[in-house]
Amino acid sequence: MTRSPSTPPAEGTDRWLNTLMTTYGDALTNLSYSYLHDWGKAQEVAQDVFLKCYENADSFRKLEYIKPYLYRMTINKCKDVLKSSWIRRVIFGSKVPEIRTSSSASVEETVANYAASAQLIQHVAALPINYREVIHLHYYEELSVAEVAVVTQLNENTVKTRLRRARTLLGKSLQGGDSLD
Repeated sequence: MTRSPSTPPAEGTDRWLNTLMTTYGDALTNLSYSYLHDWGKAQEVAQDVFLKCYENADSFRKLEYIKPYLYRMTINKCKDVLKSSWIRRVIFGSKVPEIRTSSSASVEETVANYAASAQLIQHVAALPINYREVIHLHYYEELSVAEVAVVTQLNENTVKTRLRRARTLLGKSLQGGDSLD
């Protein structure tokens, strides 16, 4: 786990929050997107999490590790959004996040990589939420099984089982082109 960028001094809260946003902003937005399938709503969730951090900066001084706390807040906020009536009006797959590629890749390689990534993202997004959550945290956020267990508040063996089942479902889906719904 990573230590918090720094503890927020009373007069340096803005700088501390800026460091948090730079360090974890993309990761929290991507995590939110894996739940909500809407890029704009995912950005709103990440902003809400950082706003809550700003409002409660004094309590963050006591946290030695901030990353699991931020991820947990993001997951809970996403689950709240999913429970709301807003989700019933959303069209699935409105926007796929931008895929970063190296500048040395040819146009053909870039297009092939983007197509493969977009297909994989759609298959991961079609997984049930409990599998999608552990896949995203483990592979996209590169957290260890132990760190995923802390963030999701699950037993490590449960995380391992969900990862194995998710990989099996993804393998079947990618080979057969089936939908997971």
